[in-house]
Amino acid sequence: MLRAMLLGLLLSLLLSSCGGSAPMADQEQRNAGTEKVGSYEVVATSLNSPWSIAFSGDSIYVSERDGYIVKINGTDAERQKVHLNRPVEQLSESGFLGFVLSGDFQETGRAYAYHSYQEAGMMQNRIVLIEEREGEWHELKALLDGIPGNIVHDGGRLAFGPDGMLYAATGDAGQGELAQDLNSLAGKILRMTPDGAIPTDNPFPDSYVYSYGHRNPQGLDWDPAGRLFSVEHGPSGDPGGHDELNLIEPGANYGWPAVIGDAKQEGMRPPIYHTGNDTLAPSGMAIDEDGFIIVTGLAGERLVRFTPEGKESGVLLEGEGRIRDVRFADGNLYVITNNTDGRGTLRDEDDRLLKLKY
Repeated sequence: MLRAMLLGLLLSLLLSSCGGSAPMADQEQRNAGTEKVGSYEVVATSLNSPWSIAFSGDSIYVSERDGYIVKINGTDAERQKVHLNRPVEQLSESGFLGFVLSGDFQETGRAYAYHSYQEAGMMQNRIVLIEEREGEWHELKALLDGIPGNIVHDGGRLAFGPDGMLYAATGDAGQGELAQDLNSLAGKILRMTPDGAIPTDNPFPDSYVYSYGHRNPQGLDWDPAGRLFSVEHGPSGDPGGHDELNLIEPGANYGWPAVIGDAKQEGMRPPIYHTGNDTLAPSGMAIDEDGFIIVTGLAGERLVRFTPEGKESGVLLEGEGRIRDVRFADGNLYVITNNTDGRGTLRDEDDRLLKLKY
């Protein structure tokens, strides 16, 4: 009964923010009296709990957590239905999350998605190959099922590495001990071939696990030297904060739940940066050609830049509420706000896709 009530409340919040097409508009910072950093152009509005941004030619694709993909071309936007073999389970942090286009997307129309579903009364996550056809998306096959899920800590980010492999960030599903269990897919960064096979050079034999000891990682990107970085959410409550920026090495253990912050334990890697008792709640990240790391903040409500060494070097955007994802394209930064997810304060035309000069 409680779960049904929560689902109804969340759905009503989403529906109240739902819109049709997403118009284009140029504007300077608005809402006088609220601190702003930087200027932007509004590319799209009326998005519903958007999660990931992808680019192909002149088209921009944005995944929405209730199981849609919005395709944006100039001033036109189309909300596309996604047909999956397992229905999307969207409650709190779960839903249709990570989305990345295949390298040959313009020829094949194929992409990869990470989404939550129900199996025997339990929340789980899966990675699927999907294809765009006549304005809709269809599942072609599941690459990996049975990733532990929950209404919180589902991870969800997908990204292709410079090695051509598909990487996925998974959360601990609210069960911290799973992050240390190499037989579990929870609390990990996973690595697979584009067809879903386990690469022969993965650090653990016959395992998708690339690194472990993660709480809820949601950002992945590589620097110009090919090094993989990740950001993840730290614990709430006391001591709270301790969101992390990590340099990811194959086979390494990043310590959750045994250690947080500067704490050390043999065999566990500390973060190169953590927020201490402050909260950023990082989700998306992108690394520029000079190795500077751009990270979005949900609860922190800002877009932050870090040096290649992991030192905070400035705020690029602030005052627009929760920020979910960030991507580079055509020499600019694109970000999506995330104020319609039930945890933010709604602003006019939320949620929005913004383009920032960089």
